[in-house]
Amino acid sequence: MALDVMMRPHTLIASDRIEGTAVRRANGDRIGHIERLMIDKLSGKVSYAVMSFGGFLGIGSNLLAVPWTLLTYSRKLDAYQLDIDDEELRSAPSFTEKRDFDWGDRSQEEALHRHYGVAPYWGEF
Repeated sequence: MALDVMMRPHTLIASDRIEGTAVRRANGDRIGHIERLMIDKLSGKVSYAVMSFGGFLGIGSNLLAVPWTLLTYSRKLDAYQLDIDDEELRSAPSFTEKRDFDWGDRSQEEALHRHYGVAPYWGEF
């Protein structure tokens, strides 16, 4: 019985199953993969996907905080779809594993949302 419940399709997914999932363009080109999610503790909503981008085989890649609203799940690609070109991603605010994004600095988050041209998850600027 429990196995039968687990096999039914649904729209919920555990956060640990998202980590490592590919991020692709509509044509299937791989952009990177999701490292982790950032969740607003007060609202419970996913705010950002932290995505690896660039480098070769994970070496030299940057981490990008991409507003969650910009990603859509594609069953066809079995990946999250992001329709942003490489140049915009290269110029996006980024960080590395050695230098983390300051999640407590609202001005950095505002700059991030302005870069992508989307409203912030907390409301207006």
